[in-house]
Amino acid sequence: MRDRGAAVSKSSSTTRKAADWLPRVAPVLFLLLWSTGFPLAKMGLRYASPMALLALRFGLSVAVLLPLFVILRPPLPRNAAAWRQLIVAGLLIQTLYFGLSYLAFNAGISAGLAALIASLQPLLVSLLAPKLVGEHIALRQWVGLFLGLAGAAGVIVVRSRVEVESLTGVVLITGALFGITAAMFYEKRYGTPQHPVTANLVQYTVGFVTCGPAALLFEHARVQWTGEFVAVLAYLVIGNSLVAISLLLAMSRAGKVSRVASLFLFVPPLAATMSWLLLGEAMPPLAWVAMAVAAVGVFIGASSGSGKTAHK
Repeated sequence: MRDRGAAVSKSSSTTRKAADWLPRVAPVLFLLLWSTGFPLAKMGLRYASPMALLALRFGLSVAVLLPLFVILRPPLPRNAAAWRQLIVAGLLIQTLYFGLSYLAFNAGISAGLAALIASLQPLLVSLLAPKLVGEHIALRQWVGLFLGLAGAAGVIVVRSRVEVESLTGVVLITGALFGITAAMFYEKRYGTPQHPVTANLVQYTVGFVTCGPAALLFEHARVQWTGEFVAVLAYLVIGNSLVAISLLLAMSRAGKVSRVASLFLFVPPLAATMSWLLLGEAMPPLAWVAMAVAAVGVFIGASSGSGKTAHK
């Protein structure tokens, strides 16, 4: 009896340790996976048109999840509201954010300008959070947000001239910015815990049934099957579609949405680093300094302890 109690106590201790580590590991893992997706998506668009690439990405994600669903038999959403939440999140993230982002690149916007516009998300979240989810944004957090944005902008400006190459691309990437912001607020206010296999299966099915027909109807869908394209597609499916998105939604439900959003300030400099490693794009010395500034801003913004949330 004593042995059984000791075993239960040891198991509970292990669970508590895992719970303590997860909040620290999840943001780092998310940033690495999400940021690496930028240069890899750029590589993927060499071989496929935007909607075709997304349709393949989402379709393969569904193909991976279906056997897991059959084997694990996770619970389905319990009511219509839970189904609606998953479908809306899928539309906002998979169709709107990724769809508009890929179309923006295809329309001619530079990667630097796209990353710079996307990094405005934390400021947009901080402006809207008090009204939409009742979060109070502390002065220290505002300082961190602006410092992080300045560092992120510095990385992009130092690396290359930021030019508006395509008004259409600017409009599209701005729409993508509002899409991912809306998804975080929607998940925070209406999201309910779901089994990750169920949630991802529903959301990627939504992405597939919207992007697939779009590829056939609105673009000359093209795919060149090369070894590099297959490797990129595998990463986009597993690293971005399955792991990173699950981490983002879980962090949005568990913590303050403005703090989670502040992580996005570090995406442009980290994406620039990944582009340097994977694509050979130059990283001048001043860019590393600016990246350090962004990191400090993220730390200040994410570690702010003040503020209360009115809505749960």
